[in-house]
Amino acid sequence: MKPPYDITPLILKLISSVSEKIGEVNANYLNKQSPQLRKQNKICTIHSSLQIEGNILSQDQITAIIENKRIVGPEKDILEVLNAINVYDRLEEFDVCN
Repeated sequence: MKPPYDITPLILKLISSVSEKIGEVNANYLNKQSPQLRKQNKICTIHSSLQIEGNILSQDQITAIIENKRIVGPEKDILEVLNAINVYDRLEEFDVCN
């Protein structure tokens, strides 16, 4: 049975374009990370980076600093965490490709 229409190159091009746009929308929808996951990643990244440099603060202490709570610890280490948080929050401003 032959359908009552012809599939022309223009129709194929339009169908491909619609399918591509649906794929983009789905990809954007599926790739959204939860805020909790982003926060945990931020804490782990900052903790690991600073621990390599000798910072003794724990992940719980770093979490407290991010949440604007006071902690007990070496002033130098607290300042390092505050600076790392500032850099982490501004990463998109830096052009690292050049």
